[in-house]
Amino acid sequence: MNFIKTPTKGMRDMLPKDMVLREYVLKVMKEVYAKFGFELIQTPVVEHIENLTSKQGGENEKLIFKIMKRGEKLNEGDINDLDSLVDSGLRYDLTVPLARFYANNMPLLSTPFRAFQVGNVYRAERSQKGRFREFMQCDLDILGEKTNLAEIELITAVITFLSALQFKNFTIRINDRRILTKMVEYVGFKEELLDSILIALDKLDKIGVEGVTSELLTLGLEEEKVKKYLNFFAKDTSSVKDFCESFQMDESVVSNLETIMETVQKNVDATLKFDPTLVRGMGYYTGPIFEIMVEEEAFAIGGGGRYDKMIEKYTNQPTPACGFSVGFERLLLLLEERGFMCGEEQPKFAYILSDENSLDKAYEEINQKREDGCVVKVLYRSKNFKFQRETLENDGYQIVEVN
Repeated sequence: MNFIKTPTKGMRDMLPKDMVLREYVLKVMKEVYAKFGFELIQTPVVEHIENLTSKQGGENEKLIFKIMKRGEKLNEGDINDLDSLVDSGLRYDLTVPLARFYANNMPLLSTPFRAFQVGNVYRAERSQKGRFREFMQCDLDILGEKTNLAEIELITAVITFLSALQFKNFTIRINDRRILTKMVEYVGFKEELLDSILIALDKLDKIGVEGVTSELLTLGLEEEKVKKYLNFFAKDTSSVKDFCESFQMDESVVSNLETIMETVQKNVDATLKFDPTLVRGMGYYTGPIFEIMVEEEAFAIGGGGRYDKMIEKYTNQPTPACGFSVGFERLLLLLEERGFMCGEEQPKFAYILSDENSLDKAYEEINQKREDGCVVKVLYRSKNFKFQRETLENDGYQIVEVN
């Protein structure tokens, strides 16, 4: 006997009932984002391996699904190690492909360009609640806008979308990579250790001060400097200005962050909270960063920030950029747990035909119902009519028997 294997771990089949919610949420998202002037684009799932391993994706570059060379490209004489077998990979996010897309198509695009992407991405990581190896990302990006109008519009658009789904009890955490960098410099840590220090800090809510202290000491950092660094996070963090005063942060960075928070909160019903421990794992962030935290959960359902240096690596031209990504799978999971309903469903009818002759009798009525916006399924009566009827009724269909 042949056995059909289940999908690879971290990958999933989608049943019809799963697709109903997915399609509804995508529909709402597209309608909201279009009102903010974002234009839908699409990039390939497969990217050149050089683009994916450009040291801009942080820890995600360790999780790439790599694709081996094929056909004429595979020259045995050139194979020295595993890396020499690879020439492409599956994208691990939508931001790196967007940078390549913009560099290739810049003359055809408006400035600033407001991009909206929806697509599956792939990461070879350990699966957990709301986190899969194949998952959908929904990204908004504004390219070519150097002012904080980009951050304000992105955060406002995402909050408006979540509000349209009656999604509540979330907070937008916000920080700035320049604040994180300044603290490290002020304490006297070496610049080349910045990424390692921030990776440790990012675990503060999971392993606590003692755990982060231990990780920092393993980097060879002086104990006194580590203590001084972590003391920054022990004080009140409700005010950006008060928090940054002790290490002499540039006033323009502080006022920029305060303006973003104040402007967004004046225009939409949401809570923005300054969080100096917010890191965001990607190495390409250069300014404000933000994340959507759900109060009753221990994970984020979206995040983003400013990445002004990434596109310049492709174009050799300074191009300010800022983006916000919604974790679509986690959002769906929470909507399902909260019993979210996809608006009013269309009436559904199942016409059960007794034989071939009964089809002609019913088609005029069937066509009329479809024109009226009803969902109509046409079937022949099965031998086990009782089971057929129960199945259809459980799916929300009204039964119409045609003899």
